[in-house]
Amino acid sequence: MAEFEFKVGGMACDGCANAVKRAVLNVASDAIVTVNLAEKRVQVQSEAAKDMISAAIAKAGYEILG
Repeated sequence: MAEFEFKVGGMACDGCANAVKRAVLNVASDAIVTVNLAEKRVQVQSEAAKDMISAAIAKAGYEILG
């Protein structure tokens, strides 16, 4: 299982954090997702490809930073 970390722009509340988590789980149901709202970071452990996960986050309306 690979581990990825993303800095995500646009997360402003718990609802946003939950939306990002749901977006990841929609494309990688096996994922372990940890969202740190204060640091705007998302850690993902999954067999899915990193670009697939980042695309899902972007499709949900959030920006992958750096």
